[in-house]
Amino acid sequence: MVEGKNISMSFRVSSRFKGLLEAAAASEHRSLTNMLETLLYAYCEKHGIELPHQLNAKKAEFALEGGKQ
Repeated sequence: MVEGKNISMSFRVSSRFKGLLEAAAASEHRSLTNMLETLLYAYCEKHGIELPHQLNAKKAEFALEGGKQ
């Protein structure tokens, strides 16, 4: 499911952080927002971090499949 982007965030970062984010985004032809999303989602996947509603959706899907993986 694709989520619309309807929430605005604002936070302060160091000039080094901003420069590295801009360089990383440019090297992959991404926007700054898309680069941050990509990095955060990869980190969360690697470390098993999920939102509670994602866990419930996985449990429901597992049950619908008869408990088979």
